[in-house]
Amino acid sequence: MVSELSRLDVLQRTADSADRRRIIAIAPAYAAPIGEWLSGSASAWECVMRGLGPAERATVITALHAYEAALEQAGDQHRNAHPRY
Repeated sequence: MVSELSRLDVLQRTADSADRRRIIAIAPAYAAPIGEWLSGSASAWECVMRGLGPAERATVITALHAYEAALEQAGDQHRNAHPRY
């Protein structure tokens, strides 16, 4: 995904001058639109969570953690099934 977004000039790759690690950043031309898009999502989550009680919020957070763990497991299974050489 990073390679594709780099080819489209959405992301920029640079090297850290101290240790030559790759640094990936959003290209300046795309920073504002992406920030606006992300802030809309954050606002929607805030609106939804504000209407929930403490127990309901805890359930949402538990579900999101479980979802994140399932995504990681699926990614691990995919990587193990398709090793890179």
